[in-house]
Order: sequence, then C-alpha cells, then structure tokens
Amino acid sequence: MLLPSTVNSPNRWLVILAAGLLFVLGVAPAHAQSWRTRETVYSSQTVDGVPLQPFSFDRQPARAQAIQVAYYTPRPPRHAEPIQRDEYDSEAATPGFDIGGSHPMVPGNRAVLRNGIAYAPANAPDSVKHAIWAINTIHNRPYVWGGGHGSFNDYGYDCSGTVSFALHYAGMLEQPLPSSNFLRYGERGRGRWITIYSRHGHVFAMIAGLRLDTTDLRYGSDVGPRWHVDGRDAWGFEARHPVGL
Repeated sequence: MLLPSTVNSPNRWLVILAAGLLFVLGVAPAHAQSWRTRETVYSSQTVDGVPLQPFSFDRQPARAQAIQVAYYTPRPPRHAEPIQRDEYDSEAATPGFDIGGSHPMVPGNRAVLRNGIAYAPANAPDSVKHAIWAINTIHNRPYVWGGGHGSFNDYGYDCSGTVSFALHYAGMLEQPLPSSNFLRYGERGRGRWITIYSRHGHVFAMIAGLRLDTTDLRYGSDVGPRWHVDGRDAWGFEARHPVGL
C-alpha cells in the first residue's frame, strides 16, 4: 500500500479520499448493527410502568395443582321422637301417631280433645279406643229424650243412650240401659280407664280423662253427646266401672 508521502500531490488526495471512504464503509455497518441490536432490546416495563416478571422460554410448564376448597355441608335434620304426654294438651303435636281419619290417637294414657274430637291414648286397651272412636261419630248429635234406646244408631241421644252407645262399641254392653240401671252395672268404684257416674235421672262417664256427658255445664242444659275437658261434681252419683277397665 502506498503511503501518502510517496505519491504526488494530486494522487495523495485521492489516496486520502479513498482511505476515508474505506473507513466509513468498514465502521458504519458495525455501528448500524450495534444500533439495531440496541433497538431490539425490549423494556422490562409495560406502557403503564408496571415491572414485568422475568421469564424463560426454556422453563418446563408447571403441572397444575389441585385446589383444595373448604365448603359446608348441612347435616340432615333429625326427626323428632314421639313425646309421651299424659296431661291434656289441646295443641300438642303428636309425631308418629295417627291424628286423622276415623281413628285419631295420641301417645300416653290420657285422651286429648281437639275441635270436639277425642284422640284415644295409645296405651289404652283396644276396647277403650273403640269406645272413644265410636262416640266421635255422634259427637255433634242433638239431645233427644229417649234417644239411643230403641236402637244404638239414632238421630239423637239422651244421657243414658250416650253412655250405652260407648259401652256397646267397647264390647261391654249388648243393649241400651236407662240411667237408673247403671247403678248396678259392672263393678263398684272407679275404673282404670272408664268410670260411670249414675243416679236416678242422669248418668255420665269419664273415659281416659275426658268427660262424656250430654250436659254442658257452661250453659247448664242438655246439648247432646259431647266430650268435655272439665270434670263434674260427682256428689250424689254412684261410681261404677266395666269389669277389667
């Protein structure tokens, strides 16, 4: 290569110009390449200035983990056990027992009165239950003097016809009796389930804790065969009961 000092003046300037051109052509591409390289470096922040998390394309995707979720499962409701009640309770619920149809029944030893209908106690003998359920079929019949004596099935009933009806369906009486004849019926004294109180002119009965009577003491008159919660003064009455009851 010729040095600038070894050529003449015109050629020396040509050599200098050529050397400058070679320098530009050799250095500029490298500088441009370096500029393009810097332009392709992306910022580590988004437009909003939020830093981006570092990542690598060589990382294997992580296996999805099962998410454990705690949740509440309601327990099934417990069924209430039948309540044994011996006392009168006109509003008590009686789960598990028949409280509809023609044979309503409640637990315990005492009958329950609801809307004029007597519910027989579950612990009573079948004869007592049948007497109660039979009276329920005539509980709204009117008072008729002599009613229930010509036949157990009648339009209305008097006091002795009503008691005779109950005893007949309990299997304890074959034909109706007048009130005075109950003075010699069955056995003397009060019974476990049925007690008959009789005197000349009137008779009523206590059956499983309810009073069966044609007389409503609130009105002081005969209304027909009805169940009553309240008792009655037994002074002057003879207490008798069916054998075994």
